[in-house]
Amino acid sequence: MRLSTDDRNFRIFGPDETESNRLSAVYDVTGKAWLADTLPSDNHLATDGRVMEVLSEHLCQGWLEGYVLTGRQGLFSCYEAFIHIIDSMFNQHARWLKVTGDIEWRRPVASLNYLLTSHVWHQDHNGFPHQDPGFIDHVVNKKADVIRVYLPPDTNTLLSTADHCLRSRNYVNVIVIVAGKQPTLDWLGPDEAADHCARGLGVWEWASTDNGNEPDVVLACAGDTPTLEILAATDLLRRHLPDLRLRVLNVVDLMRLQPANEHPHGLTDTDFDALFTIDKPVIFAYHGYPSLIHRLTYRRTNHSNIHVRGYKEEGTTTTPFDMVMPNDLDRYHLVMDVIDRTPGLAPHAVHLRQEMVDRRSRARAWTRDHGEDMPEVADWTWPG
Repeated sequence: MRLSTDDRNFRIFGPDETESNRLSAVYDVTGKAWLADTLPSDNHLATDGRVMEVLSEHLCQGWLEGYVLTGRQGLFSCYEAFIHIIDSMFNQHARWLKVTGDIEWRRPVASLNYLLTSHVWHQDHNGFPHQDPGFIDHVVNKKADVIRVYLPPDTNTLLSTADHCLRSRNYVNVIVIVAGKQPTLDWLGPDEAADHCARGLGVWEWASTDNGNEPDVVLACAGDTPTLEILAATDLLRRHLPDLRLRVLNVVDLMRLQPANEHPHGLTDTDFDALFTIDKPVIFAYHGYPSLIHRLTYRRTNHSNIHVRGYKEEGTTTTPFDMVMPNDLDRYHLVMDVIDRTPGLAPHAVHLRQEMVDRRSRARAWTRDHGEDMPEVADWTWPG
């Protein structure tokens, strides 16, 4: 916002959620666009404001489309559950981009950038009505040369992803923002994050124990909460089953999962097989509906061994960890998945599996007794 002060060619659009989404630093530079009188009690209202905020997703979408089509740039920040309101408007813009891409005299336009916040896994106060990650499924139906979907797992990957999206042209970029709007752990430094985002996905060697060899099991994740739970599960497995060869793989660019002949960002079969193996179990923790991962990977060699955990329409107003448990995305259930699906492991890990069942029960009881997640969950960080 500061860099575009003189040109006034960048605006943020959103349905009454800029401050709620923790983007209030923009008010250090500009205010909310406002044409009426102001009162002493008003906050951040300005006749020259470049934050376009009104409780109508349709209007925000229309504003942004007109803004980018007239040569300027913008960002649409919206709660994940309610971006569905503009599904049909997104359809038409994506189709317009597809058709006009073949018209030589059309200049490139700034990409339509969505920042989806307050997501499904962090609805401590709003609950089930605010839990719907299905916009991603809707977006990937459109032509591959138009749409992009990113799930940065921490702050530094978000910064790198946003920088890329704001510089791009002729796309629809969907960014599912880290931790909704809550504080979160950082996994990568700025340079590491930039490299990871440039690859779109990759092995996190610092968390893995395969030492560059073939793993016994692949632990994959896409999204901030799934990444947290996969790493917490990895920590448990490293401590209790130190001989198990683990490969931790994080996905930022969701379209990397598609074959190269289906999407410009897609991986070749050779690269996919090298990362996900051709015959080892893959436990995949995903931000949204599990069926999408299967849809993107169904032609892959190892698809039959890919087991996806994600959102399955189980939600309420509760704590973050109490949200992942009924959807079987929690760290304890992921450890159980590894034990159940890694050939030959179950007989040697029966005691660990039983402990995971007990920990799940204790975590659920703690939430109901104390109204918050138990300390071993809420205070967990990667060892060292």
